[in-house]
Amino acid sequence: MRLTGQEWWTLIHGMVLGGLFLLAFAGGLAELYGLKRGMVTAQGVAARMRRLKIGTTAMAVAAWGTVITGTWIVYPWYRAAVPSSPRSTLLADESTAGWHEFGMEWKEHIAWISPILATVVVFVVFYYGTNLIRHERVRRTSMTLFVLAFAFAAVAGLFGALITKVAPVT
Repeated sequence: MRLTGQEWWTLIHGMVLGGLFLLAFAGGLAELYGLKRGMVTAQGVAARMRRLKIGTTAMAVAAWGTVITGTWIVYPWYRAAVPSSPRSTLLADESTAGWHEFGMEWKEHIAWISPILATVVVFVVFYYGTNLIRHERVRRTSMTLFVLAFAFAAVAGLFGALITKVAPVT
């Protein structure tokens, strides 16, 4: 199997950074959820906080990497002003034009909310640290923001996979 440069960047954008994003989300959410008074021992707090900081930071970095590579590396190939570009392919057929009109708009604009929300969670985790155990509302708000960051990215990823299935970047 031989991949072009564009296919490599698409692979890095979707599978590598997207996969890291998923793993970091799972770990970060588990650690945020488990940061309850009854579930944390004095000995376990340091290790749990270290994992929480690593997980939330990894998710934010992966989210930023995904939207940056998507916006400035992969997306320009998608929208190239040539008849064979994926954008032209989608818009040429009425049955797939909606994928561009809605799906790519989501990916192009709304997906940027994901790294912003993930970064907010990283800030909260570093700012509050072990005080998240006592501040239930802040911890729950962080979990909500973390899940929303994941949801925005998941929808963008789904659109990306479906659009690539119909009109791949090659």
